[in-house]
Amino acid sequence: MIQRIQSVYLFIVVLLTAVLPFFVPLWYAEDGESIFAVDQLLVLSLLSGSALLAFITIFLFKKRQLQFVLGRLNIILNFILLGFFVYWSLSLPGEMQISEKGIGMLIPVLSIVFLVLANKAVKKDEALVKSADRLR
Repeated sequence: MIQRIQSVYLFIVVLLTAVLPFFVPLWYAEDGESIFAVDQLLVLSLLSGSALLAFITIFLFKKRQLQFVLGRLNIILNFILLGFFVYWSLSLPGEMQISEKGIGMLIPVLSIVFLVLANKAVKKDEALVKSADRLR
């Protein structure tokens, strides 16, 4: 059952949060230096946690309720990461030497979108199983 659509969405989240931050800069410093997720320990740990949680969730296809809960937990984790990005880029004095935002700031947003799609698919599967159980 790994070939289900929610597994594809979760795999995209794993790729977004585990692989992409090493190649896409989060922001650019004033001197033009690219800042990656590897340079920020908090960002790296939150992205790694999100990737690990999504990877574990892929293989819990027999436990749909747990898969749904872990998906929501991952959404909350990505909202926390997004909150840190917004806080760092807007309200810190001196802007933390952020002169330009990079495309890496969108990683949590894209992850949240795919996690919501995965949770919708899990909920749809759960409804299908419940309807089949009523017919028996």
